[in-house]
Amino acid sequence: MTEALGTRALLPERQLGGETRFVGLVAAILGILAFAYCARHDLLLLYGDAVAHLHIARRVTDSLNPGFRQLGSVWLPLPHLLLVPFVLRMSWWQSGLSGAIPSIGCYVLGCAGIYRLARIWLSAAPASVAAIFYGLNPGLLYMQSTAMTEPLFLAEMIWATLLIAEFCIAMGGRAGEDRNGLSASKLLVAAGLVLVAAVFTRYDGWIFASFAWLVVAAAMFRGRQWRSRVGGAFLLFTVMLVASPLAWMAYNARQFGDPLDFLRGPYSAKAIEERTTPPGAWHHPGWHSMPVSALYFLKAAELGAAPLHFADTLLLLAIAGTAAGLARWRQKSIAAAMLLWVPLPFYAYSVAYGSVPIFIPLWWPHSWYNTRYGMEMLPAFALFVAMLVEWLIGMARRSTPRIAPWILPGVLLAILWDSVALARATPLVLQEALANSASRIPFEQALARTLLPLSHRIRGPILMYTSEHIGALQRAGIPLRRTINEGDYYQWPGALQDPAKSASLVVAIDGDAVAKAVKEHPEGLVLLTLVCSTEHQCARVYASQRGLSSGVGPH
Repeated sequence: MTEALGTRALLPERQLGGETRFVGLVAAILGILAFAYCARHDLLLLYGDAVAHLHIARRVTDSLNPGFRQLGSVWLPLPHLLLVPFVLRMSWWQSGLSGAIPSIGCYVLGCAGIYRLARIWLSAAPASVAAIFYGLNPGLLYMQSTAMTEPLFLAEMIWATLLIAEFCIAMGGRAGEDRNGLSASKLLVAAGLVLVAAVFTRYDGWIFASFAWLVVAAAMFRGRQWRSRVGGAFLLFTVMLVASPLAWMAYNARQFGDPLDFLRGPYSAKAIEERTTPPGAWHHPGWHSMPVSALYFLKAAELGAAPLHFADTLLLLAIAGTAAGLARWRQKSIAAAMLLWVPLPFYAYSVAYGSVPIFIPLWWPHSWYNTRYGMEMLPAFALFVAMLVEWLIGMARRSTPRIAPWILPGVLLAILWDSVALARATPLVLQEALANSASRIPFEQALARTLLPLSHRIRGPILMYTSEHIGALQRAGIPLRRTINEGDYYQWPGALQDPAKSASLVVAIDGDAVAKAVKEHPEGLVLLTLVCSTEHQCARVYASQRGLSSGVGPH
């Protein structure tokens, strides 16, 4: 019976729930401590994407045209909708606290979920290896202090895998005892809801949901319960997964005139790459080569989870753990665990053909870009290393009983050393954040110091392109409804045709749409001040005749 249904089948729900809550409590303490450290050292707003996520959430309610259209067309909406209640408070928006609150919650759910997932096949001690490896990862502890989407998506991956594994077990072992298939149906609907959330979180979720449907469909074919309640749940599950991306396309068509605007619109990854790559320039590593793309993705994943000298070892251990899991637990539910490997083919294709480069400092071009994508392998590393530990303990008990009691303490010490080593060397994702914010943050701080007094002295609208340096307005605490920006689809086009008439202050940053508008229509504008970054990017702040009449002159 144990081999047929797995360790989890013998556990009372009360016991498992208590263990899961304990893991969640410890994770909550760790998450709060990590947040306190990051907040104290001003690390919450290093990622430009984190600032942008907060901006999108804020403008849903704070803009000249509030509403769902402010969610935009490229980034999926769920992360921003979760942020909306917390960015309403100005101080939380400015500090980054509004992004940390949901991220910490997702980190806690991820830790509890990976333990509960491992507990399906493993005893408590090896399952704790998965939770500790996952929860103590310094990169994840940093990311859960920010508004980035990684903690949310990782939690969705883990819980979808967990629910699908439990569904497969129910179909194989308990569905016969439950004539109506009630438990299996509930699990399948719950998995569908989590996958819908993943679909609306990241585009990775679209592919992950597709593979998840295949695993569920295979279990349904084996169970042959199409006319039961489980069959109805499967139909609902399928409809949910199909309808979710179609709903996003319909939103894009309705709001932006193109159902694939997120894929080929002016703010898509493809369009950004075309604008920023000069003609004849080199292509990013892995361009049109899935093997090279896979290598870059895996190396980013390894370096985010283990020190350099042990990075390849970690991958080999995870592969060995996968083989051990497939060999030892041959029941249907083990197929669900394979879902945790889905990010590998997804990013191999995305880097090769989807305009999604990954740069790591170890390999050319020796820089940092999108290294955080490698974090999606963290659940696979955690679970399959734990499976290998369980297998090794079992082997040792049969062959060398004296060694068996020392395996688990040794593994736990190795995980602790690994986490300390990663933290002391600075986690890879934090290295990227520090490197890529080195010039952006001082520039935005200087621009904020310039705009804050001017915004008090000149009460009219501020014309500014906000997709690049919204951090200046955020740090200055200037409400978005005081600005005319590219998200104000009624006012923006006219303001670019006559900046002086439309706004009292005009902020033109080299190369943006406002700078081009000022160059073409300079009438009625007087330069007040110039703010430049170390990378030779400058912001010019102009006053219109309205500003000059308030007694503000150039300086």
